[in-house]
Amino acid sequence: MTVLKTSLRNFLAHKGRMALSAVAVLLSVAFVCGTLVFTDTMNATFDKLFANTAADVSVGPKKNDDAQQTGKPATVPASLRAKLAEVKGVTKVEPSADSQQLTVVDGKKKSLSPTSGAPTVGTNWDERQKKSVEITSGHEPHGPAETVVDADTADKHGVKTGDTLRVIAAPGDFSVKVVGIATFKTTNPGAALFYFDTPTAQEKLLGSTGEFSGYGLTAASGVSDEQLKERVSAALGSSAGDYALRTAAESKEENKKDVGSFLDVMKYALLGFAGIAVLVGIFLIVNTFSMLVAQRTREIGLMRAIGSSRRQILRSVLVEAVLLGVVGSVLGIGGGVALAVGLMELMGSMGMKLDMNELTIKAATPVVGLAIGVVVTVLAACLPAFKATKISPMAALRDAGTPADGKAGKVRAAIGLVLTAVGGLALVAAAKSDDAAAGSGMLGIGVFLTLVGFVVVGPLLAGFVVRVISAIVLRAFGPVGRLAERNALRNPRRTGATASALMIGLALVAALSVVGSSMVASATDQLDKSVGADFIVQTENQQPLNPAVVKAIKSAGHVEHVTEYTIVNAKITTPDGRSATQRLSAVTPTYADDVRAETVKGNLKDAYAKDAMSVPEGFAKDHGIKLGDRLKVAMVDGRTAQLTVKAVTSDDTSIDKGAMYTNIATARSYLPADKMPLDFMVLAKAADGQTKEAAAALKASVEDYPQVKVRDQSDYKKLIKDQVGQLLNMIYGLLALAIIVAVLGVVNTLALSVVERTREIGLLRAIGLSRRQMRRMIRLESVVIALFGALLGLGLGMAWGTTSQKLLALQGLGVLDIPWPTIIAVFLGSAVVGLLAALVPAFRAGRMNVLNAIATD
Repeated sequence: MTVLKTSLRNFLAHKGRMALSAVAVLLSVAFVCGTLVFTDTMNATFDKLFANTAADVSVGPKKNDDAQQTGKPATVPASLRAKLAEVKGVTKVEPSADSQQLTVVDGKKKSLSPTSGAPTVGTNWDERQKKSVEITSGHEPHGPAETVVDADTADKHGVKTGDTLRVIAAPGDFSVKVVGIATFKTTNPGAALFYFDTPTAQEKLLGSTGEFSGYGLTAASGVSDEQLKERVSAALGSSAGDYALRTAAESKEENKKDVGSFLDVMKYALLGFAGIAVLVGIFLIVNTFSMLVAQRTREIGLMRAIGSSRRQILRSVLVEAVLLGVVGSVLGIGGGVALAVGLMELMGSMGMKLDMNELTIKAATPVVGLAIGVVVTVLAACLPAFKATKISPMAALRDAGTPADGKAGKVRAAIGLVLTAVGGLALVAAAKSDDAAAGSGMLGIGVFLTLVGFVVVGPLLAGFVVRVISAIVLRAFGPVGRLAERNALRNPRRTGATASALMIGLALVAALSVVGSSMVASATDQLDKSVGADFIVQTENQQPLNPAVVKAIKSAGHVEHVTEYTIVNAKITTPDGRSATQRLSAVTPTYADDVRAETVKGNLKDAYAKDAMSVPEGFAKDHGIKLGDRLKVAMVDGRTAQLTVKAVTSDDTSIDKGAMYTNIATARSYLPADKMPLDFMVLAKAADGQTKEAAAALKASVEDYPQVKVRDQSDYKKLIKDQVGQLLNMIYGLLALAIIVAVLGVVNTLALSVVERTREIGLLRAIGLSRRQMRRMIRLESVVIALFGALLGLGLGMAWGTTSQKLLALQGLGVLDIPWPTIIAVFLGSAVVGLLAALVPAFRAGRMNVLNAIATD
């Protein structure tokens, strides 16, 4: 009880000094708890949606990843409906006619598809839909010219009953009038939904009134879902294997897998950044307790002199850590809930409106948050606590302070140098590796060891690097600059620990900047070297191009030629007897001019002759394929061809790496027209001197199809840069949390350092140092520490990024690009961060009463 009282007294006595450490714990715990609450809420929302929409037993087409991408959904025959209705225990058979391969356009030729990546869904209206939505305006769709729109899409795009929309689907375009608005009873997962009557959905979305997307079966009372599934399977007999039969629970699980993969990526990415924040927070807490122990040296010595044991001293410090962990964790749990609400609002702005009533806080979430906060805080406080137990009572009472262990410092420096050296060798090995998997393993080892090595050797580096930075930055400030340098070097271990926290976040920023910039530079270089086409035409959501779009492009003026590009799935049997399903790039012969693929054998233009093809270098080597070999190519859903290998393409590229080429006419000759995949991309070459006119003509030709974008090479390069930039900006935003915690560490170090040097500050003021000079000294000390951390972090990050690029070069991304403007901006920004971190400590130092400061014991 005495230990608890002492710890509580010390904790409250230093509550101001503990506040920043508590904020670090709060932020770390908030990120973890916020992630858990958000993902649990998402899972609960989708679970409820899937539970409301799943039939007792569903019958649909069997999933086939090798099927040709014709733009039409997989279907089951309409004749199956009568057979299912006869199964004992089936009370209702509800057919569905669904497609996600459509675009809906309003009267202003504006696409109504979500911009969040969620699908646009067209489906038939029946009793099944009433489980999830209700018509709140207008009426149900009747006939081929009517549709009902979900309320969220209608609100977002200003769609009203009476408006006319155009639906662009694979079977063709058609116009409909909005006759109703449907509101979700649960949460709209972000999709845009359009409902049609059943015959219209069959004909216009699936391409035939003799097909359905699947059937939902309702079980009779007393018949379980499993029993009904078994009966359906028995009724279908040998053809049961051609269909996917699922109970409601299995359908729910299948749907959860599709959504769960996205949620898991988000969850673990956010938790990863939370882990980085926790790691950075450890440095802050270690520094806080190290300085508090140092400042209470005499107090601890007195406690030891009057009979307190080493164990009691240890327990006293650790109890303070537990109190800090509990306070920070409790606040962090509340902050996590607020963060989850913020993420839900963000998802709402992107089109996925989550109901706050669905906010899910599982019992495990606060337990996890509390455990992380307390355990991390106690572990971080262990080293200072053990150091406190080593304080000699007599030495402490003489104000000798905590004994410095020179031998321990040398051992630490030696260990740090060894770890850094071994980590550096691992990075070199990764950069020189010819195998991506082995190189990635060495990269991971190198990143870990160099990071730990830099943290351990930080105090040794501080002595040298801080002097160099000071010589460049502080000399202009005269005696005040020299005082700031001396203060930063006074305790290298503290300076190293404070800078290490900032180093971690900035190292990740630098590494990702190098990788991102190199990816953009490599892609740009490949475009310049390989792509001869003037224009690239694709849909925004990477869906196949509607045949009408391709026809319109071909009719555009000022165009020399148009190249079609699609992917055909085929089972290829090689001369060594092995067979596997591969993807054939089926193109028109002008592709050889539009994309200059290097060959190691033969001429690529010859591969576009009738019944000819090319293979990539690696594939040819693995299967012993030579020029002139005939490969057995069985087109999926089509006939088998014997194609002659006319060219072997180089693997030293990132554009179409590993592609097998054949003439699109060859593919069409072995596939039925309704099984031929739609074009995924179209390339166009402008007539000589008519680039501007061709661009205008191509854009005019696709004006009625807003989902289709015509880009020239500069537009495409910008698209790549923007996509990489968006990803990096999101990552930078998440890393900002770690950097904020690191900045708090700088503030905490300076604040405690000011308290520690109270008498010294008073003496400096007494001999003539002005308040302004005092504040400047604290600010310069902060800038030096921040620049030290930035220099280490940026140097380490560039090493990681350069090694990563060398590995990416194995995939064709061979250009290393160091984003110096970003690196320099981050370095200079670190100086600004140092200035901001010093504002409060500097202000406090400047306001000290000189006489009281000198009299401080």
